[in-house]
Amino acid sequence: MSAPDQVDITGLLVAWKDGDDEALDELIPIVYSELRRLARYQLRGERAGHSLQPTALTHEAFLRLFGTRRVSWQNRVHFFSVAAQSMRRVLVEHARKRSATKRGGGATRITLDDAKTPGETVDLDVLALNEALTELEKIDPRQCRIVELRYFGGLETEETAEVLGISPSTVKRDWRVAKIWLRRALGAPTQK
Repeated sequence: MSAPDQVDITGLLVAWKDGDDEALDELIPIVYSELRRLARYQLRGERAGHSLQPTALTHEAFLRLFGTRRVSWQNRVHFFSVAAQSMRRVLVEHARKRSATKRGGGATRITLDDAKTPGETVDLDVLALNEALTELEKIDPRQCRIVELRYFGGLETEETAEVLGISPSTVKRDWRVAKIWLRRALGAPTQK
């Protein structure tokens, strides 16, 4: 998320919420570019011809984020954490529609991995991941939120720590534990 760091996204979000449409004009290309990067990240392991393309995922998440001025954005990290939740919802809704159409045969496949840990990839069904995250949330809501922020939002360890108000070492520990728990819950082999 290096490019958005160079612009005062927080200030632009607050100005837009307060009615400054020029702030929105400046904010749109910055946010759209970052959402597109996140969408490409989310869909990177998809099969050829997948029906949800990064542009569609970007547009849907963008519309959900900018559909109202009522949200009180705390800062740019808060904004992108909400974007993570929005992308998760879009992916789950898309998978549900596709699954309903094909009666289970066309569930969307994604990978659960940490971009900083090459070779640690597990092929997952987005609906199964969503169900597993719902179960994880009952056991450990913070771990669920960390997965959502890191995986769906593409936030780094430090950014995740900032959003949750915890230390980066706690984020790293919970991230490792959550990935192991999710792999077991999804029937995937665990890695060390």
